[in-house]
Amino acid sequence: MSSIQFVIDRDPYEREFHQAVSEVLESIQPVLEKNIHYRREAILERLVEPERVFIFRVPWVDDQGQVRVNRGFRIQMNSAIGPYKGGLRFHPSVNLSILKFLAFEQVFKNALTSLPMGGGKGGADFDPKGKSDNEVMRFCQSFMTELFRHIGPDTDVPAGDIGVGAREIGYLFGMYKRLAREFTGVLTGKSLNWGGSLIRPEATGYGNVYFAAEMLATRGETLEGKTCLISGAGNVAQFTLEKLIDLGARPVTFSDSSGYIYDPAGIDRPKLDYLKRLKNVQRGRVSQYVEFCPDAVFTPVDPAREYNPLWDHKAECAFPGATQNEINDQDARHLVNNGVYLVSEGANMPTTPDGINIFIDRGILYGPSKAANAGGVTVSGLEMSQNSMRLNWPREEVDKRLKGIMKDIHRMCRETAERYGVPGNYMTGANIAGFVKVVDSMIDQGVV
Repeated sequence: MSSIQFVIDRDPYEREFHQAVSEVLESIQPVLEKNIHYRREAILERLVEPERVFIFRVPWVDDQGQVRVNRGFRIQMNSAIGPYKGGLRFHPSVNLSILKFLAFEQVFKNALTSLPMGGGKGGADFDPKGKSDNEVMRFCQSFMTELFRHIGPDTDVPAGDIGVGAREIGYLFGMYKRLAREFTGVLTGKSLNWGGSLIRPEATGYGNVYFAAEMLATRGETLEGKTCLISGAGNVAQFTLEKLIDLGARPVTFSDSSGYIYDPAGIDRPKLDYLKRLKNVQRGRVSQYVEFCPDAVFTPVDPAREYNPLWDHKAECAFPGATQNEINDQDARHLVNNGVYLVSEGANMPTTPDGINIFIDRGILYGPSKAANAGGVTVSGLEMSQNSMRLNWPREEVDKRLKGIMKDIHRMCRETAERYGVPGNYMTGANIAGFVKVVDSMIDQGVV
């Protein structure tokens, strides 16, 4: 029985997890052929099974006095190279399959950073949208009354993800501190006043653009003057936009679950500042952007659509920054047919397998999420280091380290792909480089 069939038979309804595992297994076949002892050690069977999974009830009370109940999760996937590290996602779509896929991806992503971090992920099927601050606080406090038993600065260090920003991290940390009676670096993404790191909110978006710049440099090009398509309107998309503007690119789109904005004149600093106020302060929808910029066009997007029209505009570069599987095969064809020759993934696994195959077959510069969006966990790791040393590095220091690590990740992926006979295939390079580091560490530590 193949390893992927083993995973499907054991957990038949976890489609997202099957997709993530399948992508890695296809890439690492040359490694398995050269290292027979990996099979003897049952390394694949061990790798796809989480070390621990916690599922728990989260009861809370809304502003009307009604008791609500959500389901909470924490997946501790692999600790071979360090404490579990990975975000918490609060979103109605959260389920075991999505969190297992995210945790599995996190293992390899963290390995690529060269920082001592294992992989994990967690969250709840709670939707912060439309909730008051007090409702979010009560939910976070209830969530942490169970989670605190399973985390710690040397055990498991969660961060934010979709639906979990500085507000949620603050509420979570406050309850952890009260329950554990200690002030430690148990969460990352904290506010600057009490242990957070500069550049942390920007890290995933900035890192994604740094990785894209490295890919373009292999062809003697820069981002200056390039028209760019971006999806999403959260932290990842906002700071992807910011860094693209800094480097002279011309971003023209962004989106949320209601639809997308196309601004043919390009998004500049004043427009980005408006978007940040709209999403971060007013918690509004991107459709309101046209009130500030009447020349822009808002297009609602049906979730059941066959393709997303956001990806059907002329451009050179695309930065998916919303959610998993947002680019299917039709979207991928629209991108390459409209002149896009670089795709750098800010979201986790935003492209379906058929879409990835189109990118690779057409020879475009394709930066897979486990490499291109590693900037977020990189600065989370740097925040852990600062917390351990009771230091705060200046912005320039953190940004310099982030840029250097993203450059190293690019080099590692590129060199690994060349070593295994697939030059330019960053997906294979990332998968193999991360896999080898993790499984060799597992073997060093015995059968545990």
